[in-house]
Amino acid sequence: MIVNSTEIVLIRHGQTEWNRVERFRGRVDIPLNATGVAQAAAVASRIARQFRPAAIYSGPLSRTVRTAEPVAEATGLTVQILQGLIDIDCGGWHRLTPEEAEASYPEEYALWLSKPQLAHIPGGETLDAVRARAMAALEEVAEAHRGQTIVLVSHKVVCKVLLCAVLGLDNSHFWNIEQDNGAMSILEHLAGTHLVKLMNDTCHLDGIV
Repeated sequence: MIVNSTEIVLIRHGQTEWNRVERFRGRVDIPLNATGVAQAAAVASRIARQFRPAAIYSGPLSRTVRTAEPVAEATGLTVQILQGLIDIDCGGWHRLTPEEAEASYPEEYALWLSKPQLAHIPGGETLDAVRARAMAALEEVAEAHRGQTIVLVSHKVVCKVLLCAVLGLDNSHFWNIEQDNGAMSILEHLAGTHLVKLMNDTCHLDGIV
C-alpha cells in the first residue's frame, strides 16, 4: 500500500430475487434472498481475514446495508450510509424485465445496449449523472481516510461506472466491465489518482449457489 494512500474495497451487494430473475431494481428496496445473505457472510469473512478497515460505507437501500452489516459485525465497526452510493434511478424502467423495457421503450432500450453513455432512462438518471455523484462520494471518503482501508458497498451500475472512472475509461465501456453479486474490487486512491489492484473477484463465494 502506497504511503498516505487510501485502500478502497469496493463490494457489490449480494443477490436478490430481482437479480436471480432479472428486473430493473434501481431505487426499489429489494431485500437479499437466501443466496445473498450467504454471499454477505462470505464477504464479511474474507474482509475480516484479509483487511483491517477503518470504516464501512453503504448505499441506503437494504440490499447494500444488509451486505455491509456482517462486515461491520466481523470488524467491530458501524455501517455508515453514503447517499452517493445509491443505485441508478431507473425511472420508468423500475420493476420491468429487460424484455418489458425493450417492448415499452424500444428506442431508449436499444441505445442503452449499444451506446450506454448516451442513454437516458425515461424519468431516470444517465450514467454520467451516476458517475458524477458516485465519484464525488468516493473522493470524499477516500480523502477522509488517508493511510487507511475502507469498504464501500454499492450496486452493479454504480460499481461499473466507478471502475470505468478510475481506469480512465468513458461510459461507452460500461458493458465491458462486469460486477457480480458479492464481488470484490480493490482500488488505491492518492491525491485524485487511482490504482486498480483487483476487479470482480468472487473466489470467496465458491460453493454458494
